[in-house]
Amino acid sequence: MDKGNKGWWEFPRWSDVYEQGTDEYIEKAFATRSQGNQISCPCCAYHHRYWYNRNGVRDHIICNGFVPRNDESFDLRRMSPEREAEDLQHDEPSNVDDGIEELLYNALREGPNEKAKKFLNLIEEDQQELYSGCKKMCRLAFTIRLYIYKCDYKLPDVAISGLLEFFKEVLPDDAMLPTSMHEAKKVLKLLGLDYKKIDACPNDCMLYWTEHANATSCHVCGTSRWKSKESDQNDNSNEKPRRIPSKVLRYFPIKKRLQRLYMCVGTTSYMTWHKYGRENDGLLRHPADGKAWINFDIMYSSFSYEPRNVRLALATDDFNPFQTMSSVHSTLPVILVNYNLPPWLATKSKFLMLSLLIPGPLSPGNSIDVYLQPLMKDLDDLWQFDLETYDASTNTRF
Repeated sequence: MDKGNKGWWEFPRWSDVYEQGTDEYIEKAFATRSQGNQISCPCCAYHHRYWYNRNGVRDHIICNGFVPRNDESFDLRRMSPEREAEDLQHDEPSNVDDGIEELLYNALREGPNEKAKKFLNLIEEDQQELYSGCKKMCRLAFTIRLYIYKCDYKLPDVAISGLLEFFKEVLPDDAMLPTSMHEAKKVLKLLGLDYKKIDACPNDCMLYWTEHANATSCHVCGTSRWKSKESDQNDNSNEKPRRIPSKVLRYFPIKKRLQRLYMCVGTTSYMTWHKYGRENDGLLRHPADGKAWINFDIMYSSFSYEPRNVRLALATDDFNPFQTMSSVHSTLPVILVNYNLPPWLATKSKFLMLSLLIPGPLSPGNSIDVYLQPLMKDLDDLWQFDLETYDASTNTRF
């Protein structure tokens, strides 16, 4: 295995020498510096920052490569320049196109993907000053605050566009303002703050979605999709009447927002708190301490093997948005709670994820499953097909 002064980690990762060296390293590492059944992973992706069990460490070393540390307590010999030149003359060429190295790299690729690059570029560009000398607000913060202002005071898009024109006259010429509300919405969409409108039957029978997207009436009760207006019958037949849906569900997609949690360094470390941050002292402080969590890990070991996989809880309760007891109206928000986070953050408003806004005037009751369909589809996709995500803390994709 030694072949002079050449270290085993400098051989091709598909060779018998590399595999034998990996096994010997793992045996010695677990014998000398393990904590429980885990050691810090020495692969090129994690650099001793995360702890894994024996099988996890072996897979990472084989797939990602090995980074020796100077303080290793056993023999990890470095290759001298003279010996390196000699070995290169006798070793097989490393550029043989057999596809094995590509397969190994596909297990964990480095750097952000295209979606992550767009998001990071957006953040970097919009962190610039709103105008020269402005220290209170950057362009991105201004766009978000402007949209919140629009929603709070129920202003139409044309009013915001007019307000932006007024700001351009007042602020310096180098002010980096959105040209219109349409442009501001495009920025918010890249941030994952957009939502989808899905028409629904007023009797809570079905959604006009997927195969029923173009239907004009409910296939269960026969109720029309649109609000009836007497003026529709008197409209000119040459003009297409403007139809208003009887009921509209707002769905806030979750995939982009889950990815954003790992694209920001400030939140990435908290997403593995349930695995590496909590104390295993037998006390129940977090759902991860409960028997249900432990049994789930045993039942779905392939899911629990990656601590960055997200675990969510669903919560809902109806309320009257009009703040008056004289009006009977019930709107139902559906909230997702992120259980990867520590308990003092999981229920903070900025980490709660609004996924559905079910309109009134009456609560759907047992028919809530009709409105949960878009959310369940996304969750099912995440469970079956995964979603490639960029981890800013390790500069890798998983």
